[in-house]
Amino acid sequence: MTASANPLIPDATRISPAQAPGTGPGLDIRALIEALGRFGYDQERLLSVVGLHRADLENPDLRVSCAVYGAIVGRALEEGRITNLALKLAADTPFGATPLLDYLVLTADCVGDGFKQLGRYLRLVGVPATFEFHEDEDPIRVLVENPGFPFGIEYTLSLAVFHFRRETDDQLRFTMASFAHRPDDVSEFERLLACPVHAEALRSGLSVSREGWRLPLRRRDPILRGVLESHADGIAARLPTLTGVALEVRQAVASRVVGGDIRIGAVARQLTTTPRTLQRRLAAIGMSYQELVDSARREAAERLLGDPALVIAEVAYLLGYSEPAAFHHAFKRWTADTPHAYREAKRRHHQA
Repeated sequence: MTASANPLIPDATRISPAQAPGTGPGLDIRALIEALGRFGYDQERLLSVVGLHRADLENPDLRVSCAVYGAIVGRALEEGRITNLALKLAADTPFGATPLLDYLVLTADCVGDGFKQLGRYLRLVGVPATFEFHEDEDPIRVLVENPGFPFGIEYTLSLAVFHFRRETDDQLRFTMASFAHRPDDVSEFERLLACPVHAEALRSGLSVSREGWRLPLRRRDPILRGVLESHADGIAARLPTLTGVALEVRQAVASRVVGGDIRIGAVARQLTTTPRTLQRRLAAIGMSYQELVDSARREAAERLLGDPALVIAEVAYLLGYSEPAAFHHAFKRWTADTPHAYREAKRRHHQA
């Protein structure tokens, strides 16, 4: 596993979901990799982009940063094997690929309730998308935001169309799909989604008639849904609370923290804003840029110190410290341990 990839992969022996902002289950990466394999992609090569191996994906406790999903998808898109990759992956994704989320959504009473479940629980699988429901309009509009990730929008909306159609015995028809960007081939989206598609729209989302919104789902089961909601709410309570701009900044910093430029100017450019605006938006929610940098550096430091091939001075250099002493001081402030003591404790833990 390469040092440059390590910051994307939280160490399951040290970091709980509540400590790992912007992460999702590692098993979801396995589902993504297997699906890409069915389309002819080299699975091992895609995993190597993020320093993972197939064996890593068998760990049920593994959580990975959202940046892992983005890096794998980005490499697949760069290869350009097929157009409309997100659409085709959604069409290939069976019910139960993400079991808890799928049953939370599709045991709802009707299509509208299922969409609300999706908006409520999508974060369980590490997707930082937000939903808006305009039920006072006709047709009803479902709007989705997933900043900076058009692939995620295409996949989420397409999968919703396919699943809800199947779960209404193909009675459901959407009146419109819209994307704030332009997909590779709009005509293919129209054919597979069976509705008009508006590209480069103001917002991304779906429109459905009131009758369609109220169609019953064939798996509706209030008792099972109640049990699953209780379990899911417990998981959600332990997930990170970073959202919005804080989550965007944290993910951008995490992708750069080893060997990259984490100055606020560079991150602001990545997020297509200015340093002053970024600082103002963070201040409005009671956070500072430095807090998010420290969080990303600590997470990366703990992981890099677990690699015996790296001496502590190299870890300090990779994290952007000009001198090991500065890294020692920062690490002790974060953990109350020196880097050496932390490394020794981790080594003993793995030997136990």
